[in-house]
Amino acid sequence: MPVDKTGGRIREMFGEIAGRYDFMNHFLSMGTDYYWRWKAVRLVGPLADAPILDVCTGTGDLAFAFRGHLPESAPVFATDFTFGMLQLAQQKRGQRDVRFIEADTMALPFTDNMFQLVSVAFGLRNVSSTLGGLQEMARVCSPGGKVMVLEFSLPGNKLLSSIYQWYFRNILPMLGQLLVRNRHAAYEYLPQSVSEFPYGAQLTGLMEQAGLTNTRYYPLTGGIASVYIGEKPALQSA
Repeated sequence: MPVDKTGGRIREMFGEIAGRYDFMNHFLSMGTDYYWRWKAVRLVGPLADAPILDVCTGTGDLAFAFRGHLPESAPVFATDFTFGMLQLAQQKRGQRDVRFIEADTMALPFTDNMFQLVSVAFGLRNVSSTLGGLQEMARVCSPGGKVMVLEFSLPGNKLLSSIYQWYFRNILPMLGQLLVRNRHAAYEYLPQSVSEFPYGAQLTGLMEQAGLTNTRYYPLTGGIASVYIGEKPALQSA
């Protein structure tokens, strides 16, 4: 049975775990999530003095990572549809340099072609439609700009993949529920959503369906996570 990703359920689930969200990310990944965001920012490459957008931002860690990589005058916007997450993001150091907005990734409150980069980290698999989320990200991306996705994937090595999936299915849910009790079994949802989410060439294929070109992906830490980048075609001169 497909995992339930209805908006109301996802919003309530992340609202319940918001207070310990950062701690659990760092604890369950053994701190590797810091490296994944650091690497994702650098794989995007140089950015200009123009706005960027981070969607499904949670508590804003990727938005803050890009903030430190951009010219000071480049605006950084970040959206999430869970108000509790945004409240925590706004309490972090440097929050004044990021503009947080409560919004659903399936219906972003921005005009077309607005951002030189639209990014998402560990949030696209929570959107009700992966293709729909990518299409909306591509819509607000400026021609010649980039869409970047950082998400869990499955390792290519069979031994590593079996160990990883065993940990994800057996240890992680137990630890998660023990440390962050919640009514929506958030840490059972996590491995279920990862196992159903397209990765590798499947995800770059969806990015191409969303209108992006020159798509590529970069496995990290043996393929436990991957960075995906696609480009919005530049406008053709008359």
